[in-house]
Amino acid sequence: MASASLQFFAFILALFGVFGDITATLLPNWKVNADVGSNIITAITQMQGLWMDCTWYSTGMFSCTLKYSVLSLPVYIQAARTTMVLSCILSAFGICISTVGMKCTKLGGDTDSKSHACFAGGVCFILAGIFELVPTSWYTREIISNFLDQTIPESSKHEPGGAVYTGFISAAFLLIAGVIFCTSCFKKQQGAWIYPPKQHHFPSTEQDSNAGYNLKDYV
Repeated sequence: MASASLQFFAFILALFGVFGDITATLLPNWKVNADVGSNIITAITQMQGLWMDCTWYSTGMFSCTLKYSVLSLPVYIQAARTTMVLSCILSAFGICISTVGMKCTKLGGDTDSKSHACFAGGVCFILAGIFELVPTSWYTREIISNFLDQTIPESSKHEPGGAVYTGFISAAFLLIAGVIFCTSCFKKQQGAWIYPPKQHHFPSTEQDSNAGYNLKDYV
């Protein structure tokens, strides 16, 4: 019962992780640059994402430009696009597979089949978390290195946006969920392998009685 409750908790974490993964992939605020200027009325907030660049004015106007050319993008943005899409696909597969392998569901057949499905779902969550954590860390490193570079003007420097923090949090949720699924599926089987059941040998009373009877016949 405790294992089933733990798997359900991991499934909830995985759902939050998948939702955060998709949200971070689509959000345009991976890095933000706020240019207030001399007048607060002309304040501009520039946001850059994986798929589009957006500009928000203090007057309420909001405009976005899609990034159509892939080859013109920096390497870290191209890698972030690929790995984030793979992370979304793997996390979606993990949700489907772990639903079959969970102990609180009636899908998946016998216990061994459900254990293997549960383990496969956990592996998908771990891979999805890694594929999300790597581009998020790389993107953050590029932002910080450009921010600390003295040769870059202040107007061209950016700070990490909300999508970066969403990516870190959702990657942590996916990794935790994957570890819980992988460790909870084969817990009983590992315990049975480490501590094999003791075999008790009881002497046969029938053979003893027959032996005594034969001895009496020879006396």
